[in-house]
Amino acid sequence: MAYLDHIAACNRHDLSRFRPFVIDGTGVGWVRHDVAHRLAPYPEVFRVGRDAVTLHPLLTSPQARTEAVGGVALDLHRAWGTPAPRGEMYRVAGRFGAPPLMDIDRGVVSLFGIRAYGIHVNGLVRRPDGDHLWIARRSPDKSVAPGALDNMVAGGQPGALSLADNLLKEAAEEADIPAALAATARPVGAIAYCMEDEWGLKPDVMFCYDLAVPEDFVPRNTDGEIDRFTLMPVAEVARLVRDTTRFKFNVNLVILDFLIRHGHLSPDREPDYLDLVAGLRRGVR
Repeated sequence: MAYLDHIAACNRHDLSRFRPFVIDGTGVGWVRHDVAHRLAPYPEVFRVGRDAVTLHPLLTSPQARTEAVGGVALDLHRAWGTPAPRGEMYRVAGRFGAPPLMDIDRGVVSLFGIRAYGIHVNGLVRRPDGDHLWIARRSPDKSVAPGALDNMVAGGQPGALSLADNLLKEAAEEADIPAALAATARPVGAIAYCMEDEWGLKPDVMFCYDLAVPEDFVPRNTDGEIDRFTLMPVAEVARLVRDTTRFKFNVNLVILDFLIRHGHLSPDREPDYLDLVAGLRRGVR
């Protein structure tokens, strides 16, 4: 196995299986052809063409679009077994920071191929014997990647919160990090990937942060999503990424970015160095 395998795994998709999803002239996602056929019986919401799926032009406000699409998504879940709504809304726009065209439930983001955003925080401990990272083990009852290793803090980006507010919220819930300490997290860039899942496409972007925590700080989960935390030398974390699939699929990319930025991967010693650098930011926007 090689580091580059993780980037390849997170970018496996075939766009010939999809058609664009367009709102008011703006491409916001991708709908798989079989899903598009299921949307055709809702002409008051969707216009399903051979080349694209568009929202009905009479749906002119973000709220009307949100309610209409949400109702169809609930119908599809009941009739066809598509993902259930999860009660957390993501913003839909042409690019990050643009005015929202609508909101969509997190559970059906991939059904419409909507670009989703999230935050990932590397918990860094600088010790005399070298840098260490706090690594979380996801709860065995998580619906995605149960029992897999994860960053100290990670979570999706709700439409109603700023990135900074979401970081404080997730840091408190996932690792019991005091707000004053969490606020010192340093934004270090973003990573993008695009992969197919069971129902559609995941063109996701992860905003990455480094948070240096004191040696005596021990994270503690408060929301039941993390089973335990382990403080690992960076060299051991790198080995696990290189040689195993123990980390949640997209977390491998966050750690690779960390290893590159902090000089733990060298262009003289890593033959795939340039491919790794380029592969971490495919389609960031």
